[in-house]
Amino acid sequence: MAAKPKLCYFRGRGRMESIRWLLAAAGVEVGPVWEKGEGLSGQERSDGRLLFGQVPLVEIDGMALTQTRAILSYLAAKYNLHGKDLKETVRIDMHADGTLDLMMKVAAAAFKPPGEKEKSLASAVEKAKTRYFPVFEKILKDQGEDFLVGNKFSWADIQLLEAILMIEELDASVLSDFPLLQAFKTRISNIPTIKKFLQPGSQRKPPPDSHYVKVARTVLQF
Repeated sequence: MAAKPKLCYFRGRGRMESIRWLLAAAGVEVGPVWEKGEGLSGQERSDGRLLFGQVPLVEIDGMALTQTRAILSYLAAKYNLHGKDLKETVRIDMHADGTLDLMMKVAAAAFKPPGEKEKSLASAVEKAKTRYFPVFEKILKDQGEDFLVGNKFSWADIQLLEAILMIEELDASVLSDFPLLQAFKTRISNIPTIKKFLQPGSQRKPPPDSHYVKVARTVLQF
């Protein structure tokens, strides 16, 4: 039996959250989770596991993987959440990168001063409504299928649901003008592995609070 993946990050969403989502959607049970409270140890910074001295770190298949995009791409390929060919794969990557751009706007807002934070979150919601969600609504309409690419559940579907739920935490009515995305949200949320991940007690992390910001600044040294 293959060893369970091990995750190293701090106790919060950050760049690890999409990795948690992908592993959960794939039905992969995670091994020991190293959650950093005050910072990375000297050993972790010097033993070569952290290629650029940064988390997230995922230990899997005898490798120590760093850099979020590389980790997600590897996991998507390993667990058959990519396309059947290069053309489908690049479309999946484009969609996933788009949702990641949107989610990073929300994540970055948590670290801004009061006042600026609220403006940044409002801007993220507005961009979701005017730039990102209209694109995905059209993709679903043009596809005429249950999923974004090739009528097959993929990494892009997982990240789109993650992004939708993140924006809905800021504006519960954000999908009111997007009926296909509403149906997509319901459909993907009811996939058994994802439904389980959305239940209390899973590895899914809550929205960032002031303690999360403080710990993240310490761990990431900024």
